[in-house]
Amino acid sequence: MVEMTSRWVKVVNGELLIDAYLAEPVAAGRYPAVIVFQEIFGVNAHIRDVTERIAREGYVAIAPALYQRFAPGFETGYTAADIDLGRQYKNQTKAEELLSDTQATIAYLRGLEKVDRDAIGTIGFCFGGHVAYLVAQLPDIKATASFYGAGITTMTPGGGLPTIEITPKIRGTLYAFFGDRDQSIPMEQVKQIETALRHHGIRHHIFIYPADHGFFCDQRESYDAAAARDAWEQVKELFNTVLRQQSRQ
Repeated sequence: MVEMTSRWVKVVNGELLIDAYLAEPVAAGRYPAVIVFQEIFGVNAHIRDVTERIAREGYVAIAPALYQRFAPGFETGYTAADIDLGRQYKNQTKAEELLSDTQATIAYLRGLEKVDRDAIGTIGFCFGGHVAYLVAQLPDIKATASFYGAGITTMTPGGGLPTIEITPKIRGTLYAFFGDRDQSIPMEQVKQIETALRHHGIRHHIFIYPADHGFFCDQRESYDAAAARDAWEQVKELFNTVLRQQSRQ
């Protein structure tokens, strides 16, 4: 574990200024970078905590606000009303804008002195898990950790072909994490994702836990400590073997 510091920054994407939460090691050096994609609840305390945890592992981590265009500053908790509002905002997102904002975030990271520009990965939860899968098509993304991203096989933000159709474009390594009690992601859809990844020769690993949707978040009733603990170890292994290996080249 390393000492880290954190702050809010602005990511420039044309005329749009995206609020983003940045956490990075204090010590000088070059570090791999990880983009953290929020749940439907904004860059809230949980997402900021994950961002800081990643930084303590020796990465520059950044969580851009995915609702910047229509709900700047939005963050909320996990009540039924919060879920309804978060879904309303999620339904306003568009795949092309999410890709554009991710590319802007990559450009921001590459402008930081501490970032190894060739070692960039992502992690996302819930809606962010879907976004992480979507943006894995970008050639700059070397490692993806997608947690319980609903709708990957059935839709894409803003409409169009389901996100699973971008699978052939993935060039990095993808780990996906699901709970077998998650009613929003039937196991049949998980099988479809694994089949697509295998068919297209994507380096991947699918992890299925006896848990519900949101099992990684310790602020949700569905939190499962054992599943979260194991998943975190898998994430660390992914980033260590892929991003650090890339960084050493």
